Amino acid sequence: MEGKPPWRRVVLKLSGEAFASGAADETIDGAAVERIAKEVTDARAELGTEIAVVVGGGNIWRGATGSATGMDRASADYMGMLATVINALALQDALERQGQPTRVQTAIGMSQIAEPYIRLRAIRHLEKGRVVIFAAGTGNPFFTTDTAGALRAVEIEADVLLKGTHGGVDGVYDADPRTHVGARRLKEISFDDVISKQLRAMDLTAITLCKENSLPIHVFSIMEPGNIRRALHGDQIGTLVR
Repeated sequence: MEGKPPWRRVVLKLSGEAFASGAADETIDGAAVERIAKEVTDARAELGTEIAVVVGGGNIWRGATGSATGMDRASADYMGMLATVINALALQDALERQGQPTRVQTAIGMSQIAEPYIRLRAIRHLEKGRVVIFAAGTGNPFFTTDTAGALRAVEIEADVLLKGTHGGVDGVYDADPRTHVGARRLKEISFDDVISKQLRAMDLTAITLCKENSLPIHVFSIMEPGNIRRALHGDQIGTLVR
């Protein structure tokens, strides 16, 4: 390890798709979850960084998709929140099998399987070396898990929000790399530029919340092995938004 890692406490935002293999009949790929759990466990042990994780649920259900078919948007979003709990429990199991103590905290009460979200309790768990997994988004419809990640990061006084991407996009580009061949990845960019140029690093509510609280966002690919450790160590991968 070269020097002291720059981040004391972080929130790692994972999309639900990071848990999936891509196969139409498999919403949670055990090998993918195991890889993420091992990287988090190894990085936590090596660097000593306090790590909280916010999980999405898009591999199981998206509220916006249900709403598009005529479903009540609030009901569809609550279903999406429950999907994040399934992913959180899968990640918890994988982390515990790696020997990493964990706690799952949910924004919707379900005491048989997880703690309710309590800010000071979450901070105490982190101080004791546990990985805290935040599930059920903010507990409110019409908010994404990106916004939940930003909110939890601000609440627990994290030093950075790590946004792990999937689908071949490894940072913030000056244009959509999936449709623009010459798109250039940016090493660093300001909140104002992300907002004014509509670069969509995260949803606008999340970006604005981070800007107002001076919380940097490190956007990087979660799909490349070793990147979690690199991001925690402060290596120049992906894009830093601040």
